[in-house]
Amino acid sequence: MRDGKIMTNTILILIWLHFIADFVLQSNKMATRKSTSWLWLTNHVVWYMVPFIFVFGVQFTLINGALHFITDAVTSRVTSHLWKKQEVHWFFVTIGLDQAIHLTTLILTYNLLS
Repeated sequence: MRDGKIMTNTILILIWLHFIADFVLQSNKMATRKSTSWLWLTNHVVWYMVPFIFVFGVQFTLINGALHFITDAVTSRVTSHLWKKQEVHWFFVTIGLDQAIHLTTLILTYNLLS
């Protein structure tokens, strides 16, 4: 039972750190420019990595920083395109997919490194 509680607590920590990293620490410029600028995407990912390094260490953080970069490189461009076309439903479906991918990679990376 103890292992189950540890895993549940770890998942909750991952979810809340992800929320802070991906939303709270992302400025308006990062959010609006990462779809057209590698510099702004990189800036977002560097800030995204900050909370994780203190809790999960360098290896976990670098892996997830790279995975976050790849995911956002694709999804931010798709959402930008959908927003311009006023495809609101598919815009939000893509945002949801983006978040599901991020949480999946965080949990899988933790499991692989544990």
